[in-house]
Amino acid sequence: MNRRIAVVVGGVQGIGFAVCQKLVQDCESLAVVDINGAAATKAAKKLSGENAKVIGLGADITDKAQVAAARKTIEDELGSPTILVNSAAIVDDKRFLESSPEDWKRMIDVCLYGPMNVLHEFLPGMVDGGYGRVVCLASDSYKLGQARLSYYAAAKGGVVALVKSIGQEIGRNGVNLNVVSPGATNTEMRKEREKGLMEEMGPEKYEKRQKAVLRLYPAGRLGEPDDVASAVHFLTTDNASWIMGQVLSVNGGFTMA
Repeated sequence: MNRRIAVVVGGVQGIGFAVCQKLVQDCESLAVVDINGAAATKAAKKLSGENAKVIGLGADITDKAQVAAARKTIEDELGSPTILVNSAAIVDDKRFLESSPEDWKRMIDVCLYGPMNVLHEFLPGMVDGGYGRVVCLASDSYKLGQARLSYYAAAKGGVVALVKSIGQEIGRNGVNLNVVSPGATNTEMRKEREKGLMEEMGPEKYEKRQKAVLRLYPAGRLGEPDDVASAVHFLTTDNASWIMGQVLSVNGGFTMA
């Protein structure tokens, strides 16, 4: 049996923390990595129990040296990771023509270069060990495009292409890479964005917008972090051993292709 040593990047809140709550139940150890090291340590304490050893580490994934340092600490304290989930992200809320190159760079650095840095550091150990389960989080905005999320959608589209391409290169080494692509999910990050929209639009217009958004979801509701975490957790198990380079949309029917 392969040891289940997991790393969740961006694991202190939202979908990332919900994934940690799933993994800690069946992994022997878990590392929570986040740009906020104090929050990562706090999350690790919440997750610690009888089932797994849990540590929290701070690392800015836009800085490859910091990712490398986190990887070494994890290997020294827990062993070589066999499960990697990247859910770290930022979001912006600007029309493209109102945005700046600085906005684009920040988004691409976190949401595309960040996953590149993480994968480049953690995949060699999995390839050498002949086993790995990797899941990156994207967004269904990459499929259709979405107003006010143009460069976010572009970065997430890049993540999908990245995962598929790497999967073709190392799939024969026993390492599976897949993408989970959520629809609108009630995370802290989304709630903060929605708060800004309500202040900008006013309560009445915002309420109309909310009703219009819900009509786009045949399930009749927005997602919760646990909805997405369940799909991510499945892809980390051997029940998903023949799933490679796929995008699993968890979106209440928002897109069906």
